[in-house]
Amino acid sequence: MRQNVIAEKSKKFALRIIALYKYLKKEEREFVLSKQVLRSGTSIGANVREAFAAQTDADFLAKLYISFKEAKETEYWLELLHESNYINDQSFDSIYKDCQEIIKILSSITKTQKEKQPTSIPNSNAKTNP
Repeated sequence: MRQNVIAEKSKKFALRIIALYKYLKKEEREFVLSKQVLRSGTSIGANVREAFAAQTDADFLAKLYISFKEAKETEYWLELLHESNYINDQSFDSIYKDCQEIIKILSSITKTQKEKQPTSIPNSNAKTNP
């Protein structure tokens, strides 16, 4: 159930990021930060989608961690865009809130998945490096 929520929210968020990118390019003539937020903001949903095609639980968890890291990066770019006055308070508050929600959901899913992972038991016969 949570995975469906994150798939939907991350795709809607990606569409908002694309709209923000178009605005920044056309209206603000900003090309560097806007490209960064476009890359990281759309990558969240792409990695979530890829996680659903994972072959193992570990692969699923790894893809969701990548999504989480991309969401944190997007959070940073949004803060920079806001603090450099490329986006106004109202626009920032709205999209930043969505980003925070995605971060919380991904954090919850990855934490739950990690708890489900079996812990590896070290092989006592394996050689160790000094």
